[in-house]
Amino acid sequence: MESGNIVEYIEAQKIMCAVILEVKNQRLKLLTEADREVNLSPHRLSHKCEMNLNLSMGRNRIVGALREISNRRKLLINSINIKGIWEVMSSEQEWIDLPTMTRLCFPENPTGDHESAVVRAFFNNRMYFKFDYNRFFPNSEETVEQIDAREREIARKNRLIAEGSRWVRETISKPLSTAVLDDKSREFAEILKSLYTLGKESSHYTIGNAILEKAGIDPGEGLFRLFVRLGIFDENENIDIYRLGIPTAFPEPVLKRVSESLLSPETFNSEGKRTDLTDIPVVTIDGQATLDFDDALSIEDMGDHYRLGIHIADVAHFIKKGDVIDMEAKNRGSSIYMPDLKIPMLPPSFAEDLCSLKEGELRPCISIMVNIKPSADIVGYDIYPSLVRVKHQMTYYDANTAVEDNKGIAILCDLAKKFRQARLDSGAVHITMPDINIWIDENGVISVNRINRESPGRMMVSEIMIMANWLMARFLADNNTPAVFRTQPGPRDRLYKGEEGTLFQNYMQRRLLSRFVLGSRPERHSGLGLDCYVTATSPIRKYYDLITQRQIRAIHGLDTPYVPEEIDSLIRQVEQPMANVSGIQAKRNRYWLLKYLEKRTGQKEEAIVLGKRKNSYQILIPEYMLECELPSSSGIDLKPEDLIQVTIMYVNARRDVLSVFMG
Repeated sequence: MESGNIVEYIEAQKIMCAVILEVKNQRLKLLTEADREVNLSPHRLSHKCEMNLNLSMGRNRIVGALREISNRRKLLINSINIKGIWEVMSSEQEWIDLPTMTRLCFPENPTGDHESAVVRAFFNNRMYFKFDYNRFFPNSEETVEQIDAREREIARKNRLIAEGSRWVRETISKPLSTAVLDDKSREFAEILKSLYTLGKESSHYTIGNAILEKAGIDPGEGLFRLFVRLGIFDENENIDIYRLGIPTAFPEPVLKRVSESLLSPETFNSEGKRTDLTDIPVVTIDGQATLDFDDALSIEDMGDHYRLGIHIADVAHFIKKGDVIDMEAKNRGSSIYMPDLKIPMLPPSFAEDLCSLKEGELRPCISIMVNIKPSADIVGYDIYPSLVRVKHQMTYYDANTAVEDNKGIAILCDLAKKFRQARLDSGAVHITMPDINIWIDENGVISVNRINRESPGRMMVSEIMIMANWLMARFLADNNTPAVFRTQPGPRDRLYKGEEGTLFQNYMQRRLLSRFVLGSRPERHSGLGLDCYVTATSPIRKYYDLITQRQIRAIHGLDTPYVPEEIDSLIRQVEQPMANVSGIQAKRNRYWLLKYLEKRTGQKEEAIVLGKRKNSYQILIPEYMLECELPSSSGIDLKPEDLIQVTIMYVNARRDVLSVFMG
């Protein structure tokens, strides 16, 4: 190589044409077609030929000549059929040198320009041949297919990014009334929705971010506002439903199976294995908005003792192991209750009809019949399949008002109180705090009220259901039958005895409880003060309860029992859905409480100091049972359980922000 030689090299994925100005110490000084001087090693050259330029004709004319040569070579690329050559040469599987490839592309008198055109063409198109500057190797058919698929995918992504970003900009600039989705834009919306709801877990994460970056919109609040504008999201959209993949509708096969069940005449006779209890006065006691009734009570005065009946809807009678309804219920794990939405474990037409203990309707049950003294000492019990007809459906309010003049309700309340005391004497940790009920009416108006969990009706039902679950656990254990047993080690510390704790102590005691454990064998539940425990009183709403109910049915020959390994496997399968249920319910309740407080900035509230952090205090606002941080104020030293007054300064439900200051 010498001064005046025309050469080419690769820069920023482009081939540049240049002339050698000087060769010195194994380095080349070049003048390029872009009118730039560069220094390169000879190894960087992609093509060199015998063509020369007269360096004495002046810089401008040299650059012009280089551009003319480069354009001429680019035009020659159009005459090269790379795919056609590959089809001829692919079977050879040998390296092809540049002169040979040039003659294949240009059979008649090829020149340096033709060689350069070949290099440029194969550099630009690597689908069919491996490119190694001055030689080429045909790719296999499989490799060509892979490269083709990859390039088509790249082209698709580039199209989506270009068109998607343009759509976002146009949508934001349009008047609100004209911002609608059409077929073309729906794909962009789905990509961005996936990005917003799933974040880095989204398969569209890269494309979605590229669309937003090119459109100049942030992936947080800006994107959410875009979705609200398009009607994709509501102003109060529950994003966790998408993030957790929680189904809000039931698949068609499930609905079809439910319809078939509702149409089939049902006798509930179970081959004579059910005891007819239809002559007993049975009542349900539930919240005012309850539509699915899965437990009922009865009380009979037998002279020296009472016969307490706890009747649980035999949901397993209608749902067979492994059928489509059962699989759907297992995947959901539990019904989900939120202020703005209820997502049931079972289809409502099923849960609120055949599975529900509706007033006046004959229903199959699992009945726990307890012979119990007025002192609440249990002298015997039996558990068996039954037929029940509910005589009356009461609300908690009805029970509260009836406790003074309804003998049956009064007896139930008295027995419940004494059973609780027996649990406390056995070491139970009694934690009681108000429930915060959030109600949203048809106009979107939010109402918040505190519910006393210790009202006669709620206390009575709670304690009797604990009794029922305990007795079912003992029944299963006595029959050596595995189930979803719930156990709990003792608390890490005790802050009070019995029912004496303050709200602060109850709140902090809950933090000191050990985690409960689920397993197929019975062990003590220290928190409840009981030697064993299951939950089986809500089979309409909880899959664990349905599993355990099947085990009780199996003892009576109505079902095939699960073996311990199956129980353990089911616990693991339902564990994550149940965690999702707990998380989404807690977050959604907090969201609507904060939404309620957004319009109450400046309002003063009483608060309890829970503890101190580095630069703040953790406090509880009892009116809403909300935790938040209070910035430390100079000169004020607060201690746990101090009562203070705070002022609500700023609330943003969407961002989960609640700011308060000493008031």
